Amino acid sequence: MIRQLSDRINRTNNMHRFSPRPTAYALVVRSRANRRVPSIMTLKQLEATLGSFALAADRLFITQSSLSKRVADLEENLGCALFDRSGKKSVITQAGTLLLGRAREMLDLSETVRSEMFRVTRKETLSGVCRFGISELSATTWFPHFVEQIRTTFPQLVLEPRVILTRELERQVERGEIDFAVVAGPVVSDILAYQLVSQIPLTLVTSPARAHRRTVLSAEEFQQHDFLTHSPESGLALIFNNWLATHNLKARRTIICNSLTVITTLAVAGVGTSLLPMHYIQPLVAQGQLMPLQSKVKLPPLDYHLIWHREDIRPMTKAMKDIVLPAIDFSMPNPLWV
Repeated sequence: MIRQLSDRINRTNNMHRFSPRPTAYALVVRSRANRRVPSIMTLKQLEATLGSFALAADRLFITQSSLSKRVADLEENLGCALFDRSGKKSVITQAGTLLLGRAREMLDLSETVRSEMFRVTRKETLSGVCRFGISELSATTWFPHFVEQIRTTFPQLVLEPRVILTRELERQVERGEIDFAVVAGPVVSDILAYQLVSQIPLTLVTSPARAHRRTVLSAEEFQQHDFLTHSPESGLALIFNNWLATHNLKARRTIICNSLTVITTLAVAGVGTSLLPMHYIQPLVAQGQLMPLQSKVKLPPLDYHLIWHREDIRPMTKAMKDIVLPAIDFSMPNPLWV
């Protein structure tokens, strides 16, 4: 039987951290005598068990024997095998696939109902603490305007942003430490859901003292430049390094720095060349402090994504995503340079 357990998702007027542990919807097993058995098979556990029981148990923070017992109890109650255990790995059966599909339908329906109920109670009830992650580019472009908007529209909502590099933000969303994040570069985790929010043009820039105007970099000229870039934890660095590898380009020297503002400042000072967001550095180009360089190899764009945990179905998380999305605008200038 499929039954909804007590709701562990936050009430609509509160904002707490999402826990990536088992969801609030479960397959509750009853014995043949209709006595409730204290074993519960959650949708997350059922999905995670589609391979190795040992691996699934480790991901779900329970013992392998406990997980196996819950599956066995459910199979006994339903009167059919959900997994074929004849091989080295348990393989889901046709009955298991059908059950999993039905459970997912119930979870989707529940999310729809909760979202509708939340809209009825109005978003003006948003209150509590919202923890989320952004990059330095977000923090110095659209985010200040977003803070002002939230203070005016939702005075009871407390924003707690974390400005960190992309890979660490992904890990924090996976662990449930933050509710969502706006990150640069491709999303590499299969635990996360994501939505493309922007494609930012990039340009090579350097100090006017380091190169002539309208310089076009060939592969040979490229090797004569020192490049300022982020560490590999950065989405921008990942794009840059992949671009180098794809076109077999090599810099004379790479200088690592985890601050976009500092990288830009060092480029102005003539320390090196850098691949930076075009709109971000445009005021400095207009002031003659930076000079764009042309490249014979086409430059890639920088994709930005809104990410959240796939199993986070809280109405509050969805409401915050709906509020954040229209506010994201990387064409806004850095207030320090205007």
